[in-house]
Amino acid sequence: MRYLASPAQLRASLLRWSLFTVPLVLALGFLSGRSAGSGPDNPWFAALTKPGLYPPPATFGIVWTVLYVLMGVALAMVLSARGARGRGLAVATFVVQLALNLAWSPVFFGLHRIALALGIIGALALALAVTIALFWRVRPLAAGLLLPYLAWVCFASLLNWQLLTLNPHADGAAPAGATVRVQLGH
Repeated sequence: MRYLASPAQLRASLLRWSLFTVPLVLALGFLSGRSAGSGPDNPWFAALTKPGLYPPPATFGIVWTVLYVLMGVALAMVLSARGARGRGLAVATFVVQLALNLAWSPVFFGLHRIALALGIIGALALALAVTIALFWRVRPLAAGLLLPYLAWVCFASLLNWQLLTLNPHADGAAPAGATVRVQLGH
């Protein structure tokens, strides 16, 4: 025998999941960026030639905060859809795209690997498109909440590519003031 949840029970489940997923996604995004030294204060990044369409630095913090909240709510919507076909696969692809998202800042800002970061963000865009398609099957609104994220990832991919094109010498460059050890003798 199957039991159907009332609308109030469904809202309560979504709220409970949201109280977990939204702070989790926000915290992971914040920690990824913070641990990588991302942002305009990073000396290596500050020295890069920026493309003409590069937005004011404050834009990134605002946009990513909104996107991480939307991601957390979308995930909560899918997680609260107990018994929905494809729910497990949709959540798994969300985790994959989130891992790619979280890997980008350490690779770009921490390792200064602009080309590798471009590959990661390309894979992120693909994984995100698959996630959106799978979320659509479970909860179309959850998929819709990820569309601004996909748009921003596409824009960020363009920025990443332009930064690589304008700064090929900086790809993989050691941070300013890096120590080089030379061993003399035996």
